[in-house]
Amino acid sequence: MGLFDGILGGMVGAEMATVVNGLIEKHGGVQGIVAQLEQQGLGSTVRSWVGTGANQPITPDQVHQAFGSDTVKQIAARLNITPEDLAAKLSQVLPQAIDKLTPGGVAIKG
Repeated sequence: MGLFDGILGGMVGAEMATVVNGLIEKHGGVQGIVAQLEQQGLGSTVRSWVGTGANQPITPDQVHQAFGSDTVKQIAARLNITPEDLAAKLSQVLPQAIDKLTPGGVAIKG
């Protein structure tokens, strides 16, 4: 189990920790996820997760937009859930995960 899985596992469950860890790895780390979301027009949202204030929400539609429907479909198929269910879960988990992986506004190196 990697560093990210250890940090996230107890918070969101092993299955979603693995999904989030996979997204983080695919995008080149926490900074890559932040950059991806910023490129999709979600900069203020993702910066709220990195910062020390309250986390702004992200919608399932924004998850689809940020990571692409193909990525969401592929991950959902591996988990045997619908893409809509996965996007809904990610919309709940991502703000918490990025917040936990960036204590004090600095990304943890994994």
